[in-house]
Amino acid sequence: MSKKYFGTDGIRGRVGEYPITPDFMLKLGWAAGMAFRKMGACKVLVGKDTRISGYMFESALEAGLTSAGADVMLLGPMPTPAIAYLSRTFQAEAGIVISASHNPHDDNGIKFFSGKGTKLPDELELMIEELLDTPMTVVESSKIGKVSRINDASGRYIEFCKSSVPTGSNFAGLKIVIDCAHGATYKVAPSVFRELGAEVVVLSAQPNGLNINDNCGSTHMGPLQAAVLVEHADLGIAFDGDGDRVLMVDHTGAIVDGDDLLFIIARDLHERGKLQGGVVGTLMSNLGLELALADLSIPFVRANVGDRYVIAELQERNWLVGGENSGHVVCFNHTTTGDAIIAALQVLMALKSRNEGLAQTRQALRKCPQVLINVRFGGGESPLEHPAVKEASARVTQAMAGRGRVLLRKSGTEPLVRVMVEGEDENQVRGYAEELAKLVTEVSA
Repeated sequence: MSKKYFGTDGIRGRVGEYPITPDFMLKLGWAAGMAFRKMGACKVLVGKDTRISGYMFESALEAGLTSAGADVMLLGPMPTPAIAYLSRTFQAEAGIVISASHNPHDDNGIKFFSGKGTKLPDELELMIEELLDTPMTVVESSKIGKVSRINDASGRYIEFCKSSVPTGSNFAGLKIVIDCAHGATYKVAPSVFRELGAEVVVLSAQPNGLNINDNCGSTHMGPLQAAVLVEHADLGIAFDGDGDRVLMVDHTGAIVDGDDLLFIIARDLHERGKLQGGVVGTLMSNLGLELALADLSIPFVRANVGDRYVIAELQERNWLVGGENSGHVVCFNHTTTGDAIIAALQVLMALKSRNEGLAQTRQALRKCPQVLINVRFGGGESPLEHPAVKEASARVTQAMAGRGRVLLRKSGTEPLVRVMVEGEDENQVRGYAEELAKLVTEVSA
């Protein structure tokens, strides 16, 4: 069955436009509470990022959940992976995150985790959607849920992150610049790295409800690149608004993306005999990652774009490491979902074990030129099904003769068609990408 509300990463949209409205969130809280209650006694954790609309939606969800008889535990601003972790440790039935991740403040959304800290199964999302289309009721007064606040949530999560590196690990002598995107990591991330001994310079950690992801964080790397150079730092770490994506900057100011980080972590585990299977990337992972892993005899498979698909593939194969070039990196040997802080710590441990800097240790991965062009898509018939687009894509693929890739796909979170071409010759790749993007624009008009 197709879903009416849930996309690849929960429910997301512009604040004030249906379904990202207080009345819908009230009903969603009720529907979720009713669905979770079918599993018995119901306790739900609710966390959020720092965007101003989080206050409004937190209250609406709280009212809906309690009206269905669910007890609610409020976490306040916390990274998305922290909600996944705390849902497990508090033995809750579910965790809810109010966040639109890397989007600007005028977007928001809802993500759900199961009590095991994993994405909700499709059956449960469909059950919630079915309940959303039924009249809302309220349990009898004696069964209305209670609300409490977890005051030590940050401390618990900080200790969990630190536990992902060996006891006694110390990053003394390492100078790091951290960009918190004025988002959910603004409190916990600096503490984690400082408590492990690093000298930390912090950027974008003064959220005001409106500045989340605003010219900062993993979607705007310029300020971090400049700060690393000015501070003569060893490296920089950029998080997105909800703390499930991480990108880095080496000491020269060069960006180190999710493919690089995935390679560094996987190679380190492989060299220590702890990799367990191979690596899961996505359709967008650079061809160079696949080739570099092949040189180490590490298996590599591609999942559809979206961390839920990476996670599903890892679970199916019983592998440990996967991720996206956007910075979602999943380390199943430590946690159940993409966690930016934990992924960054694994990279630092890999650098320490090799006694290398970030610029040096990434050199074994040589990227193939990859050009991505986003084309806004207004709806109606998909341009990807247009005969002219199919023909052009096949022609370009054939012209690259097995030394490159073409990928055309619709975004799961925005009204965009992503046109990606990858190959050995950058000029050729850019020309093909611009040609295909122009054609997609024309058939979309």
